[in-house]
Amino acid sequence: MKNKELPDDLSLFSSMTKGIKPLKQDKRHFKAEQKDRRVVEEKTQQLHADSYFSDTYQPHLPTEGAMRWSRSDIDKHELKRLRRGDHQPDLLLDLHGMRQTEAKLELAALIQACIKQQSQCCCVMHGHGTGVLKQHIPMWLAQHPHVMAFHKAPKEWGGDAALLVLIDIGDQPHRR
Repeated sequence: MKNKELPDDLSLFSSMTKGIKPLKQDKRHFKAEQKDRRVVEEKTQQLHADSYFSDTYQPHLPTEGAMRWSRSDIDKHELKRLRRGDHQPDLLLDLHGMRQTEAKLELAALIQACIKQQSQCCCVMHGHGTGVLKQHIPMWLAQHPHVMAFHKAPKEWGGDAALLVLIDIGDQPHRR
């Protein structure tokens, strides 16, 4: 073929686009919506509760006597101090009337609050009721990495319907 028979590309393009107006560019920038702080905190709490507490995990808990548990690296005297009431709880959590999912979230939030406020001891009041929370709370507490020990609370803090929990707050000085 001869080059003279074919029109060059530029002249062909300009003849095809003759009379076309160019589009105006929209200058819209789509940013991600700002998330509500409360929603973010609730999702964070849900994530903490789900990652720490399993309903299928069965730790070795006593079947006789008072409900008690301590990590293997904790001195047995700490459990005795909890039983005697030497540790005064700084934070109290009342779970009366809550469902399991609500109680799980509140328990995770309590442990986070203890760490944030440098409170080594807290009290979880689960009540007597049907016994569902009384059965699950010790299992959940035994799974959390910041829980050092727990024991049935003395009568002034709730007796059979409550647990005193000892929290590992890190390298900060401990308060009593």
